[in-house]
Amino acid sequence: MTAIAGLDGVAPGERVVVAMSGGVDSSVVAALLAERGCEVVGVTLQLYDHGRAIGRRGACCAGRDIHDARQVADRLAIPHYVLDYEDRFRAAVIDDFAAAYARGETPVPCVRCNQRIKFRDLLATARDLGAEALATGHYVRRREGAAGPELWRAIDTARDQSYFLFATRRDELARLIFPLGGLEKREVRALAARFGLAVADKPDSQDICFVPRGHYADVVAALRPEAAAEGEIIHIDGRVLGRHRGIHRFTVGQRRGLGIAWPEPLYVVRLEPQRARVVVGPEAALAGVRLSIGECNWIGRPPAPGALVTVKLRARQAPLPATVEPLPGWRAAVRLAAPGAAIAPGQACVVYAGDRVLGGGFIARPGPGSACLPGGRLLDTARVPSYTARAPSAE
Repeated sequence: MTAIAGLDGVAPGERVVVAMSGGVDSSVVAALLAERGCEVVGVTLQLYDHGRAIGRRGACCAGRDIHDARQVADRLAIPHYVLDYEDRFRAAVIDDFAAAYARGETPVPCVRCNQRIKFRDLLATARDLGAEALATGHYVRRREGAAGPELWRAIDTARDQSYFLFATRRDELARLIFPLGGLEKREVRALAARFGLAVADKPDSQDICFVPRGHYADVVAALRPEAAAEGEIIHIDGRVLGRHRGIHRFTVGQRRGLGIAWPEPLYVVRLEPQRARVVVGPEAALAGVRLSIGECNWIGRPPAPGALVTVKLRARQAPLPATVEPLPGWRAAVRLAAPGAAIAPGQACVVYAGDRVLGGGFIARPGPGSACLPGGRLLDTARVPSYTARAPSAE
């Protein structure tokens, strides 16, 4: 039997639901749990019209991936169910994705999917099936701390997915298992080969699963036509430099694909959806040290005001030293120790203490109304540990 630290919290004979996407990671999770002697139930979510996606490579939950998941389940002799989540996925993830672009934000749909589908609805399904836990193929670690379960970065930093799981609540974390957090990808593929899984060499997914051919702008324009309204591209000094075909095609920090000629490199500095304007400027115009985040989730207590932590403002960005001040209304003020580039509204700001995930929130749009949470939604206060809020700094 393979010794995996991430399996310490589950005993032989326990029923565990495995979220099977059809990829190598979740397939190996199912195999490891079956080898351990658990009663494994595989569940695959049909999240969109997979009939249009059969044969597509580079996307999770497509038609062929459902087939692959079923084939793995047959190999392991475990029950496998495909659940139709199309309606709830559209409402909770796809519509939110399009609305964010229409607001001039850059959303993170994988966070919403984990938050609203996998770790809310699928956990409820696991409970209905009488399972002790839900296991996934995410590259993160769960540890038991003095105050309860904690979320930590994966050992394989190149595969770490903790950024996308910051919105996981502690009560959800208590019922989640992440067997791959202590493994490197090469080890996972080696395990898949040892178990004789046909997906051992299957490429990893790359695209957003519901975006055909990677053309996300087409999805946004179909759902939110106002985002595709033409408008001006202006320099931060007010000069009109050109026109664009929709603000949904741009994100703060973008350099390529602006469609304008200029003697020096220009970057998207901000988006003005009400005027359908894209504002550009030199790279120095992106530098900032302050940002506000909303819809905060703290896995335990939030960081103490003034305590030095690190934050990630993009999934692939290196952590930046910062301080975080929790505020009323599930918001927080973040101050970077040094100017950081491309602070894009709608992206997640995830807060770390070393390799431990403390929580985070979504970057709010600057200016009037920036205190509002994305989508206008507040978290259920009963689900997040309380804290004593301090007034914002008067600096």
